Amino acid sequence: MSLVDHLEEFRGRLFFCVVAVVIGASVAFLIYGPILQFLLTPLPVKANALVADGGKPKIAVTGIGEGFGVVLKLALAVGIALATPVWMYHLWGFIAPALTPREKRHALPFTLTAVVLFVAGLTVGFVTLRYPINWLLGFGDQYFVEIITADNYFTFVAYFLLAFGVTFELPLVLTFLAVIGVVSLQTLRAHRAHILVGLWIASCFITPGADPYSPLIVGVAFTVLYFISEGLIYIIDAAAKAA
Repeated sequence: MSLVDHLEEFRGRLFFCVVAVVIGASVAFLIYGPILQFLLTPLPVKANALVADGGKPKIAVTGIGEGFGVVLKLALAVGIALATPVWMYHLWGFIAPALTPREKRHALPFTLTAVVLFVAGLTVGFVTLRYPINWLLGFGDQYFVEIITADNYFTFVAYFLLAFGVTFELPLVLTFLAVIGVVSLQTLRAHRAHILVGLWIASCFITPGADPYSPLIVGVAFTVLYFISEGLIYIIDAAAKAA
């Protein structure tokens, strides 16, 4: 294919991805109320911007259009998440011609694993979210009055969950590097202790708060993900030898 043909194919696949995101965002916009309530659950009641109204929490906005803008951003983020299988399918379809037959054989398992790991990362991130929020709100509370706005809070939540979703792709990254020959199972096993120490150190910097729970949860997750990586590489190597 010529460069123009590649660009045409890329435009077509990008169009389908955008349509999928728009559909997902439209659905999220129609049901934004439950989504907002769910994402507000980690925010403690002691936050000054959170008030009770019939049992439902509210959060402050500072401008006339800020509430609408926050809902649009949130709907877009949810739409991107819902469209993950679509854009990953088209990403694979675009790069497939450049892969070797051996690499193509692992494409579908890699894609499905990436989606599962990303969702798992979002889940663990949401469970962990309340700990850094509590610590950050409690820091210097004898001197500061916390006025938490909707834009500030949901931006923090989005980046926090995105960081967890991306870091949970660790097994996929290591397995891909093993498939293309950059690393080997023997190398990982030989340097296992150093890698785990590095991951535990990284867990202390990924989480924004200074509470002891967030790094502990992330460190345990990194350890489990690393051993999952070794297991996946072992299965792939065994399958390659059997073939």
